[in-house]
Order: sequence, then C-alpha cells, then structure tokens
Amino acid sequence: MFENLSERLEKSFKILKGQGRITEINIAETLKEVRRALLDADVNFKIAKQFTDTVKQKAIGQEVVKSVNPSQMMIKIVHDELADLMGGDKTDINIKINPSVILIAGLQGSGKTTFSGKLAKWVKTKRSKNPLLVACDVYRPAAIEQLKIIGTQVDVPVYTEPGNMDPVQIARNAVREAKKNGHDLIIIDTAGRLAIDEQMMNEISAVKHAINPHEILFVVDSMTGQDAVNTAKEFNERLDFDGVVLTKLDGDTRGGAALSIKSVVNKPIKFVSSGEKMDAIDIFYPARMADRILGMGDIVSLVEKAQEQYDAEEARKLQKKIAKDQFDFDDFINQIQQIKKMGNVKELMSMIPGVGKAVKDLDIDDNAFKGIEAIIRSMTPEERTNPVVLNGSRRKRIAMGSGTSVQEVNKLLKQFDETRRMMKMMTKGGNVARLMGRK
Repeated sequence: MFENLSERLEKSFKILKGQGRITEINIAETLKEVRRALLDADVNFKIAKQFTDTVKQKAIGQEVVKSVNPSQMMIKIVHDELADLMGGDKTDINIKINPSVILIAGLQGSGKTTFSGKLAKWVKTKRSKNPLLVACDVYRPAAIEQLKIIGTQVDVPVYTEPGNMDPVQIARNAVREAKKNGHDLIIIDTAGRLAIDEQMMNEISAVKHAINPHEILFVVDSMTGQDAVNTAKEFNERLDFDGVVLTKLDGDTRGGAALSIKSVVNKPIKFVSSGEKMDAIDIFYPARMADRILGMGDIVSLVEKAQEQYDAEEARKLQKKIAKDQFDFDDFINQIQQIKKMGNVKELMSMIPGVGKAVKDLDIDDNAFKGIEAIIRSMTPEERTNPVVLNGSRRKRIAMGSGTSVQEVNKLLKQFDETRRMMKMMTKGGNVARLMGRK
C-alpha cells in the first residue's frame, strides 16, 4: 500500500532541494504536487486541500536550522500532519470490563469474519483473554462454517444456534452462555450486505441495543478507497461505532481510506489487517504509518515483531554459542523459522528504512527460504554441527538431495560463514541479547 503515494511525495519534495529557505513562492509547486498525490491516492478533495493549507501555514516562516535543508524541513512538517490526519496517537480497544462485548460491523466482503478470528487470537495471546466467537451472520452461505474453521485455527470456541435466524436472540443467548462458561471477552460477527440497506441497518442496531457492546468496530476494505469512507459515515450515523479496522492493506490499494476516514467520521483507526494468516493483525500507529508513507520504514514495528518471537533465555544461549564460535546450521535454520513466524518477508523488509523502495518490484514470497532450508535439511547432523567437513563429494550429495546445484550449496556456505563472522562481532557488548531479548 501507499507505493504510488510515497513516490509522488518524494518527487514533490525534490522541488525544494537546493533552496536556501522555504518561501511562499518556492513552496507553491511542492504543495501542488502533494495535493495531486493525495487526490490520486483517493483522498477526499476537501481533506487534501485542508491538509496542504495547514502544511503551507506551518511551513512558511518556519525557522530552518542550518543542518536541515528546506526539503528535509518540509518532509518533517508533512510527516507530522499525515500522522495527525490519521489520528495522532494509537487508540486501544475497551476490553477492561469482564466480560467485554465487541460487536463487529461492516459490509459483506470487507473481511469481518476473518478479522473476528484474528482479533480473537490477538486478545488471547497479547491480552491473556478467554474469548468466545459468536456467529450472527445467518444469511451469507457458509458464513457460520467459515467462523467455525477459523475458531479451530485460533483455538477459540464458536457459539452457534443451528436453525435460528434471529441474530438478536443469538447474540443475547451467546452473552448469557459466555458468562456461564467463564469467557471474559465476546466477539460477535454480524451479517453484512453487498450494499447498505435499511434492513441491515435496523438489524445491527437491534443487536447493539440488545447486548450494549463495550466496543463496536467497523471493518472496512481499504481497497474500496473513498467508497469506504462514505460507507463508514453512514454506519457511524446509525451505530456510533468506537473505531475502524482497515483490512486488505496488502492489496493494490491507493490508501485514501486510511488518510481520510478519521477526518470524516472522527473515529480512530484501531487495527490494520492484511492477508489470511491469523496473526496478520496490528494495532494502528498513525506516526509509524506516516513513516512508511514517506519511505522512512517502520523499524519500531520490526523490532517489536522480533521481540515477540524471542525470549531473553534463548537470546542468552545463542549469544554464548556465537561467542564460542559454535553457531551452526541448526541455529541458522532456527533463526530462519523465527523470521518466518514474524510475517511476510517482503513486508518485513519494507519496514527497514531505505529498503522498502528497493524491494517494491521484487517478487519475494514466503517461500524465499525454501531452497536454503532444503539444503540444510539434506545435511547429516555432523555436517550441520561442523560445516568444516563439507568437502566436494559431500556438497555434491547435498545438492542432489535438496534439488539444488553445487553452486547454490557453495553460495549458502559462504553466506553462513559471513553470517557467523558478523554475529560474533555483534556479541561484543551484548548486542545480540539487547536486540532479541530485551524491551
């Protein structure tokens, strides 16, 4: 997401390069390009104009420090305004009451059911909750079955009432059942329609009044751009929801919904979601998203994802092995597994400042490590522990066993030596432990 917008903004900032200071004359062309970039990203015209007017007001007369050129100053101002446009600070969900009830609303196809499962897993693992998923979409074919499958994937029970076509009654009964069985969080997946209609609005309003949810989340497909914002406005007028969830952020989307929705409904974006994997859900941080839009990466989120996969004890053990020059292929493949658990490889790389632009056109998928893993798994335990024994005949056998070439095996051995050397250098001063184990 935002690739085109990022490129357009970068181009607009170049106009100011070489200028001594920001003036009303030299800023005009830059702001015109910024406004065009926002409109192309499907941002509402009124919001785009208001945004550039605010940036202009803050930029002109801004004291430019000697070590910072006008282009860099403009990037800083645009960054802060983008973060403010998307909500400023991150906003948490209200799940302090026991049991807490979360109502999930949105149009059909927005990703409500998948998000319900992701949220259930998230509250279970990150907030130590005991959730119950409730199937109130009684109209869409196989909707209940889909939620059951997702419930199995995330190991969360699903409440259903086969044959009952009354979502209000199902929701009431589910809350009663959850209290009886000790569930401290109830996530209710409601029915959507292909378009907003009065029957759908009346029905979801009735569910809301029947259970008085502590949190209403409106799920919207970010690929629908400005339509998503208009839909959010209509839902908010009827439901007065608490927050927005942007789904399908990995799609070919221009990002207008993320940039416009807060201004239109004055409700925060609380979560973003991408892909079908049940752990592909993140809290929405406006400043971090602004970083990514402006090509600055998102190193904080990357480190947080890494910390989720490592504990301090494992980091200490690994550090000792590296310090003693005992880091082997078993450790190497273990590190690959940890990286894969963190999420999509290309998405992770895009979080590194300066790398996002370099990898945007590369085809990097979750099978990026497949060949490496095949080579390592074709080694004997002795070869993995002591790679120095890997002579020509052994390398040939490994290549045949892994379906690769001797050249690829040699390349991996070279990369492994370089990795081992680099990691040994990092152990000085405890850098490995700091990176992987401490928060």
